[in-house]
Amino acid sequence: MNGTAIDNYAPDFELPGIDDEVHHLARYLEHFQVVCVIFLSNQCLEVNSSIERIKQLQKDFQDQGVIIIGMNSNDAIISPADSFEKMKEFATNNELNFPYIRDVTQDVAISFGAEKTPQAFLLDREGKLRYRGLIDDNVTQPEAVKVVYLRQAIAQILEGKIVIPSTTEAIGCSIIWR
Repeated sequence: MNGTAIDNYAPDFELPGIDDEVHHLARYLEHFQVVCVIFLSNQCLEVNSSIERIKQLQKDFQDQGVIIIGMNSNDAIISPADSFEKMKEFATNNELNFPYIRDVTQDVAISFGAEKTPQAFLLDREGKLRYRGLIDDNVTQPEAVKVVYLRQAIAQILEGKIVIPSTTEAIGCSIIWR
């Protein structure tokens, strides 16, 4: 597995969001206890079936110092459905309640070690990676979920506990590389 290892510092980033703002990981770490970067795609079945659960996590934890950041690293030339304009449409159509940012160079995806969409990377306040992988144990059937990995990991960090498991194998669409 390439990219940032568990318990190591995540790479800082400074990327454009669909809100026309520039998003800095360092600034999020100054204001939040937990930062969760989730790699997304606009046309992936697994993302579409997970998006309501991601929004629910943001809603449930926002008052506890947690922020979810959606990141799209797919190449927009190979995948026009992942263009910046299509990201704005996706956010509007799905009423996203978290920032959605663009990793045009794919440098952030590479440095994190992202491979799939959706794939979550959970950072503590210091910017150390504490969990990477699945949102839960059933990507396509929300009603069949038994283990809520990401929810448990967020709660463990907020409680000052070690995150177990710290890694799960993401399931979804492969990131579309240049």
